[in-house]
Amino acid sequence: MKTIKLGTSTLEVPVIAVGCMRINSLDKAGAERFVQTALEEGANFFDHADIYGGGSCEEIFADAIHMNPEIREKILLQSKCGIRQGSFDFSKEHILSSVDGILKRLRTEYLDVLLLHRPDALVEPEEVAEAFDQLHAAGKVRHFGVSNQNPMQIQLLQKYVKQPIVANQLQLSITNTTMISAGINVNMENEAAVNRDGSVLDFCRLNDITIQPWSPFQYGFFEGVFLGNEKFPELNQKIDEIAAKYGVTNTTIAIAWLLRHPAQMQPVIGTMNIDRLKECIQAGEIRLTREEWYEIYRAAGNILP
Repeated sequence: MKTIKLGTSTLEVPVIAVGCMRINSLDKAGAERFVQTALEEGANFFDHADIYGGGSCEEIFADAIHMNPEIREKILLQSKCGIRQGSFDFSKEHILSSVDGILKRLRTEYLDVLLLHRPDALVEPEEVAEAFDQLHAAGKVRHFGVSNQNPMQIQLLQKYVKQPIVANQLQLSITNTTMISAGINVNMENEAAVNRDGSVLDFCRLNDITIQPWSPFQYGFFEGVFLGNEKFPELNQKIDEIAAKYGVTNTTIAIAWLLRHPAQMQPVIGTMNIDRLKECIQAGEIRLTREEWYEIYRAAGNILP
């Protein structure tokens, strides 16, 4: 599989990240087959979070991959922390305890990447910096990033945090394109021109922060998938047309659309279906033309000014 550099780090990561939020939907044999297939396909970057399945997803993954030192050297592990029941928590105490729990469940001594999950309104960046320093010095976390954060929130962290922010996990799909549309509709008097995220796309590109699109097949906020959905007839017709041209599935084209963007994103796919996993991975071999990318963008209901 093709790889990219994760942010400013030296990590070479697959262009597709395997999200493990739903691995608890598989039985033991199914989880083993899924993880083994991912490894065989070169998809060795696995994304977790301490809240997925109440932590059970990390345990199931460790069992499925038969975690041991030899296996650990062949994979890249990313997890997230900061979401608690009814609140968000970026306190030093919570970050440190969360990481200890993650490492125990994954049966590993270190994470390749730790992301701070949704922004904590009560964040004290000095505490985050202390937690990151302690985790890095102890060898428990090698690289750090964020999720769902805007440029000012990242800059506030970086004022105190010594380690570079290498990734920002953000919601992005063909039908959720606000971070792209705002840049196309600059200075226009329409809804698409509203800058809702502080130009986070451009900020991440300027600062070499890898964007990891989450829910790349969803529309709205977990309202459902747009592929094959009768709510998006024009979009599906266009995607199917382009998929037929390349001899691939609509799933492949939906991911290829994200990979075509020059920001060199790393989509996080959440499927637990082995065939769809392979279809997503195949997207790394396809480069849509500029015309095809814009045709899909317009078919999703986006209007060029």
